[in-house]
Amino acid sequence: MSSRGNRYGLRRSGGQHGDVFTSPEVVSYMLDIVGYTADKDLSKTSILEPSCGEGEFVIEIVRRLWESSRRFGFDCKTAFLSNVFAYDIDEEKITSCRGRIEELGLSLPLDGNILQADFLTADIRCFDIVVGNPPYIRYEQIPADLLSHYKQQFHTFHYRADLYILFFEKTLKHLTPGGRHCFICSNRWLKNEYGKKLRGWIAQSFCLESIISLEKAPDAFQEDVLAYPAITLISNARPGSTFTFSELTSITELGEDVGRLLPAPVSADWSSVFNRVQSDDTLVTIEEMGFLVGIGVATGADSIFIAKDLPSKVEKELLLPALNARDMSGNRLQWSGQYLLNPYKPNGELISLDDYPQAAAYLISHREALQKRHIAKKNPGKWYKTIDRIVPALKDSPKVLLPDISGNQLIFVDDGRFYPQHNLYYITGGSLRQLQLLSAMLMSDYVKSQLLSITNCMNGGYPRWQSQYLRKLVMPDVNAIEESLAERLLGAYQAFDMTRLNDTMADIVSAPRAKSRIRQPQAQQLTFDFAM
Repeated sequence: MSSRGNRYGLRRSGGQHGDVFTSPEVVSYMLDIVGYTADKDLSKTSILEPSCGEGEFVIEIVRRLWESSRRFGFDCKTAFLSNVFAYDIDEEKITSCRGRIEELGLSLPLDGNILQADFLTADIRCFDIVVGNPPYIRYEQIPADLLSHYKQQFHTFHYRADLYILFFEKTLKHLTPGGRHCFICSNRWLKNEYGKKLRGWIAQSFCLESIISLEKAPDAFQEDVLAYPAITLISNARPGSTFTFSELTSITELGEDVGRLLPAPVSADWSSVFNRVQSDDTLVTIEEMGFLVGIGVATGADSIFIAKDLPSKVEKELLLPALNARDMSGNRLQWSGQYLLNPYKPNGELISLDDYPQAAAYLISHREALQKRHIAKKNPGKWYKTIDRIVPALKDSPKVLLPDISGNQLIFVDDGRFYPQHNLYYITGGSLRQLQLLSAMLMSDYVKSQLLSITNCMNGGYPRWQSQYLRKLVMPDVNAIEESLAERLLGAYQAFDMTRLNDTMADIVSAPRAKSRIRQPQAQQLTFDFAM
């Protein structure tokens, strides 16, 4: 294998990163919905496959072109040479693709059309149809020499984007007016931060026709992969008012009328598209109830600032019991005994090491490692500061605790004993009882189904409890639940009775509610500003 063809390294299975081959049934369906079918005269229809691999799409394209030429009496070779193009960075795959086309016995000229090149840097024309399965390359696997180039060339390359984002941008830019674009790839761009600019651009400049989620369809690819795919169909036309959304459990359902019509997105935030209940204006968000959503402390050096043996090394008044996601598993909260070293005064200023000789000795012993952190390089005189400021009042406040990724059904409420680390999100504000009621609602199927619809599931089907998604959830206001229902919900939460909890939540949701209004944070609520 050429080194050029292996720019992104190998997967654990032995295949290259980026190589996930599409099932023939999916290939056929995608060509159908873009209109590349043999019952039409395809002699003038230009089509591009930007990452062809060993040719799943290209072989079917050639078959359809040949059949169309027989029906409509045009020369297949001429039409192929003028209108069918495919790229791949891997020379061996291009060789394999060409070999498979030759086996069809059509004597087509391949060298000028089936091309070995880095598609993202290649000079290409515009096409009527773009179809394919762009490479699955994570940000971390993109070589450093390409990263800077791509960031300069692609305006949708945002945050830590996967490479397929750039394939979307380049191919959409080279779509003829009225042209159609259909990719199957990871669905993460539909919801993640890194897909934000691409979503906004599509919403403003193109017509989103359909999204088909194959998250629950294990047969979309020719091998088992840890991916959640979706097929998107986009036209180079004015944005429409609606699009079709489908969720399939098998590719055998492709082509069935199982989708629902949804309002087309108009901005970079597509969460309302996937959250069916968000349009109910009697429901409110967590923050509209008066709560605050935050994330635990980032230190930049957890092995130094967080440890079990810190009580024997530094002054005890500088220590806070620290909790992380690993302390909450199996629906149990069991503190591991770790402490967080807080180098700040109550007013937020750094302590003077002269005032704390034990802490001074400990931190100075780790000075070299601490000074290598970016935060210390920016502030050399404050080399022992943490990335986030530590506010002891957060430890003492009741709070809902949410691990980023968790298989727990139970959502814990800390009554004011622990300080959360950076792999925990938290919700503060109101009383312990209000937070327990909120936790019960978050545990319910009603809210979990929302979260699953607007987040990217991780392996095992677990949603992500991230602040960006927590802020979008809507539910009845805990402050306005009828008292008997609130008592039932609280009792179900404390007994960890999920059947009773979901039944009670269903009664709460169906109870009459007044139109919502955005509420200001309660007076007793604490604000934790960790920006430095």
